[in-house]
Amino acid sequence: MNAQQEMPQPEKIELYEARKKIFPKRAEGQFRRLKWIIMAITLSIYYITPWLRWDRGPHAPDQAVLIDIANRRFYAFFIEIWPQEFYFVAGMLVMAGVGLFLVTSVMGRAWCGYTCPQTVWVDLFLVVERFIEGDRNARMKLDKAPYNFDKLRKRIIKHAIWLAIAVGTGGAWIFYFADAPTLLVDFVTLEAPYIAYATVGILTATTYVFGGHMREQVCNYMCPWPRIQAAMLDESSLVVTYNDWRGEPRTHGSKKAKKADFTGGDCIDCMACVNVCPAGIDIRDGQQMECITCALCIDACDDIMGKLGREKGLISYSTLEDYNSNMALATDPDTLDLDPNRIRNENGFIDQIKHFNPKVFLRPRTVMYFAIWACLGLGLLTALSLRDRLGVNVQHDRNPVFVQLSDGGIRNAYTVKILNMIQEPRTIIFSMDGLDEAVMEINGFENREARTFLINVDPDKLRELRVFVKQPKENLTPGSTPFKFIAEDRQSNERDIYEANFEVPEAGK
Repeated sequence: MNAQQEMPQPEKIELYEARKKIFPKRAEGQFRRLKWIIMAITLSIYYITPWLRWDRGPHAPDQAVLIDIANRRFYAFFIEIWPQEFYFVAGMLVMAGVGLFLVTSVMGRAWCGYTCPQTVWVDLFLVVERFIEGDRNARMKLDKAPYNFDKLRKRIIKHAIWLAIAVGTGGAWIFYFADAPTLLVDFVTLEAPYIAYATVGILTATTYVFGGHMREQVCNYMCPWPRIQAAMLDESSLVVTYNDWRGEPRTHGSKKAKKADFTGGDCIDCMACVNVCPAGIDIRDGQQMECITCALCIDACDDIMGKLGREKGLISYSTLEDYNSNMALATDPDTLDLDPNRIRNENGFIDQIKHFNPKVFLRPRTVMYFAIWACLGLGLLTALSLRDRLGVNVQHDRNPVFVQLSDGGIRNAYTVKILNMIQEPRTIIFSMDGLDEAVMEINGFENREARTFLINVDPDKLRELRVFVKQPKENLTPGSTPFKFIAEDRQSNERDIYEANFEVPEAGK
C-alpha cells in the first residue's frame, strides 16, 4: 500500500493551449492607411449596395443587387441570372478562387491581411475598443484591474457598440434578399418573415463572437486557408520578411544603437513589431502560419528606424530570392568593408509594392493563374452576351407514354414550358417540325387542332402548357420518331428548339 502511494503520479498533459489575450497597438504608416482605405471601401460596399436602385422597367424589381429566392432570380445591375443559368454564378466563384490563388502567389496572404471579412470586422471592433479603453498599455492595465464603476462603464459601452455593429451586419445581409426599404419597414414593425429575424440573430452572434472575442483564433483554427496558402507560394512570392542579415545581432536598446562606435545589428529589440501584430506573433522568428500579411509590423519598424536615423526596411515585403541574395551579400567577406547602407541597396532591395518588379508578377505560376482567370472571365462575358432570352423545355408524359384514340390514331402528351427572360411581354410562335399530318392540341386554346399556335408570355415569366400531339392511323410509324418543338419571337429574332420523340407501340404490342 505504501509503495503504491509513493509511486510518482503521471504528469498531466494539456491537449489545448489556453489563449493568450492579444492587445494590438495602433500602428501608423502607409500600410495602416491602406488598411483604413480598404476597410472603408469594403464596409461601404457591404452596407450601401442593397439600397442602390437600378431601373429594369415596370415588370422587374428596381433593386440593383437582389437575390430573389421567391422568384428564383439573381439580379446584379444589368445582369439577371435564372436558375438554369447558375453556371454563371459557379463560374464567378471559380474566378474568385483562381484570383485568390493569383494574389497569394504574388503577395502571400494579402486577402487575409486586407479584405477578408474577419480582418475587416476585427479592425472595426479594435477601433471601437481603442476609442473606449485606450491604446495597448491602457487596455492591458484595464484588463488586469478589478471591476469598478469606470471599468464596468467602459466595458458596457464597448460591448453595446460591438452589438450594434453586429446587428447592423446581420441587418444589411437580409436586405440582399428582398426589397430593402420594404423589408426595413416590415422588420421594424415586426411583420417581416421569421427567417429574417433568425438570420439577423445568427449573424449578430457570429459577428460579435468572431470579431470581438475570438479574433485571431478564427484565422488560426477555423479557417483552412493558412494551411493551404503555403502551396501557392514560391521563391518569388512577396511576403513580410524580417531581414535578420541586417538586424542581427540585436542591440537591446536605442541608446546603444545611437553610439558612434556601434557595430551591432539594426534591431534594438523594442518589440514594436510584436506589439502591433493582430496575431500576436514575432515576425523575427520567420514565416509563420499565423501571419496574415497585414504588414503593420513594417509600419511599426519603419517608424523606429526613422527615429534612430537608420534606413527603413528592416522588416519589409521581400521575396525569398531577394532575401537570400542580400544575405549572401551582407555576409560575403569581400563586402564586409562596405558601408552598411550600400550593402543593403546593392541588390536593389526596395519596397516592391511601390516599384514594379517583373520577376514577382511575370513567372510561370502567376502567368498560368492569370491566363486561367482571364479565360474564365472572357468565357463568362461571351456566354452572357450571346445567351438567348427565350427558352423552351419539354417533358414527355411517362404514364402513359401514349394513348390510342378511337379512330386508331395515337396521342402523346407533353408538358411544355416557354420561358420569357426579358422584362417585356412577348407573343411567341409555338410550332412543331416533323411528324407529317400530326397536329397539336393545347389545353385552354378552345380545343383547336393546329401545327402552330401564338402563345402570350408575361414579362420575365415562365408559361407552362399541356400539349397533346396526335398522329393519324395511316401515318403511324412503330417505335420512337423524333420531331421538334419550336418557340420563336419574330421581333427579336430569337429562337429555341427542343428535340422530342413521338412514341408509337410496336406491332403486336
